Amino acid sequence: MTPAESRRAAESDLTIRSRPWWAAALAAGCALTLVFLLSRDLFIPQVRDTEVWFGFELTGWSARLTAPLHWLVYGAGTWGFWRQRSWIWPWASVYAGYVALGHLVWNLVSPSGGGWLPGLWQLALFSLAAFALLWARPANPSRSGVVP
Repeated sequence: MTPAESRRAAESDLTIRSRPWWAAALAAGCALTLVFLLSRDLFIPQVRDTEVWFGFELTGWSARLTAPLHWLVYGAGTWGFWRQRSWIWPWASVYAGYVALGHLVWNLVSPSGGGWLPGLWQLALFSLAAFALLWARPANPSRSGVVP
């Protein structure tokens, strides 16, 4: 084993040992969401033709073309949380905030939406998740064993 391979193996062991249970749960949640989205988008015709971006529903080919972006987001989340990458905390928080605003917009503009009240409840719920992700970031990644 070369010195570089030895260092990577040691960093990997350190990362796995220092991963909090909730980061593993977030990685698992992202992985399950990725599997769900892939199977839904590839095998269920009536569902694969709808995607929601910024609270607006895309249908048809625009939905099919943008679906892989959701796959990339959840794939990156799985890898980032599992490997404890330093970039995952701010970006997961930003994405959760984006989802919060998207739920508000969707409730207001979609015929399937519920209006202001459900939109505000969903905004509040996902905003809590966004703040929790931001606060959950390790204070000092070099001391906590997180590999950048």
